[in-house]
Amino acid sequence: MQFSKPDHIFDRAREWDALVRFATSNSPDVRLGIVSGRRRQGKTYLLDAAATAFNGFFFAAADSTEVDALASFGRALAERTGGGRYTFASWDEALQRLFGAVSDGLIVVDEFPYLVKASPSLPSLIQRALGPRGYAQQSRARLLLSGSAMSVMGGLLGGTAPLRGRASLEMIIRPFGYRDAAEFWGIDDPRLALLVHSIVGGTPAYRREFVAGDSPASLADFDSWVLRTVLNPQLPLFREARYLLAEVEVRDAALYHAVLGAIASGNATRGGIASHIGRKATDIGHPLAVLEDSQLITRETDPFRKGRSLYRITEPLIIFYEAVMRREWTRLERGDTAGAWRNSQPTFLVQVAGPHFETICRDWAQSSGAGAFGEAPGEVAAGVVADPLRRGQIQVDAAVFAPDDPGRPRRVLSLGEAKWDKVMTLGRLERLRRARDLLAVKGYDTTATRLTCYSGAGFDPELSDVARNDVGVQLIGLDALYG
Repeated sequence: MQFSKPDHIFDRAREWDALVRFATSNSPDVRLGIVSGRRRQGKTYLLDAAATAFNGFFFAAADSTEVDALASFGRALAERTGGGRYTFASWDEALQRLFGAVSDGLIVVDEFPYLVKASPSLPSLIQRALGPRGYAQQSRARLLLSGSAMSVMGGLLGGTAPLRGRASLEMIIRPFGYRDAAEFWGIDDPRLALLVHSIVGGTPAYRREFVAGDSPASLADFDSWVLRTVLNPQLPLFREARYLLAEVEVRDAALYHAVLGAIASGNATRGGIASHIGRKATDIGHPLAVLEDSQLITRETDPFRKGRSLYRITEPLIIFYEAVMRREWTRLERGDTAGAWRNSQPTFLVQVAGPHFETICRDWAQSSGAGAFGEAPGEVAAGVVADPLRRGQIQVDAAVFAPDDPGRPRRVLSLGEAKWDKVMTLGRLERLRRARDLLAVKGYDTTATRLTCYSGAGFDPELSDVARNDVGVQLIGLDALYG
């Protein structure tokens, strides 16, 4: 039997296929799945569709006490079984009745962290129910636990957690990629698509619920779109970045905003972040860990400098808020949105659009396959190449490496520099050549390294002439990134 993805679900083909395989598996060992992802990514929308497709049971938990949660669960289960009312004294009793009533299909429990908050023993009860002698054995149904609290969902299967080793599916619902996001927003102009993505990223709800489908009609409409959506105090998108951090349980919100603001300002190392906010590096270890567990930031390793980590904010809207909105908050609250946006143009260019373009270039390189670099990349990262002779360093925005081959020098497939608002010249290419030569001296294999210039503003004629005659030089513009 075919379970085709419903037409109202945009993209998510891989996720849907994984849910179908999980729900239709013939293996008796496939009983539990974990689905997580930050809010507003469409988890509930997707899982509700799956529960409907497989004639399953869907329960959306709320932030409440154990008594209230059991009452809500009882009402939902009674509705699923044809009416009446179930009253449960404990989750052990509720689970026993659940697996007795739902004999096949999917059982979806959405926002599971709310239930765990009120009933910490619930994962252990589920473990027992799924065990060889547990009452889940009377049912062929598969249980999916879903939630937005990333630290809680990640902990369900970690360390000595009761459900560790039980899950046959572990899925993270992520924002749409930049190409899919452009299609979702109905934008076919690559420059406009990247500008919009640099603010709202690939979160589906930001177009549907938050701005009621308002998409910029053209590049000329972009500034007006910013004013009527993300900088409009009457729309929920205006305060969304604040709410994203509020969903993370923190004691000192000001410190967390300061850390995010430092990263948005271009301070990517722990020392740089601490110095920017006037704290010691040891003082920000916990905030960085919490933000990383919540997937609001990510830590990447500099491939050219051992032990050096770089922190980046994963949510574009938070970068926009910290770099633009927070600094102009008083003006925005007073209604002078046009003045705030006009005053923020240089900051938006340097701290939002430029770094986001670099991220998109790395995403393109990672997904480009063998066509762009001769073979499929193993790793793509940003890094800094030290130049001792000139007492300087060269920033590489997109370093592409071949898959590791133990016992052999690490092969560099490409070194790339990205500029959003500047026409690329031969000088940029020379910097990349210098970086390649320095890496070769350090023992890297650069014999097949391609030098890649990425630009949102184009390339000058001399650089274009070189690229046409040298297969080791390639120029990637917006059309290629979105092609």
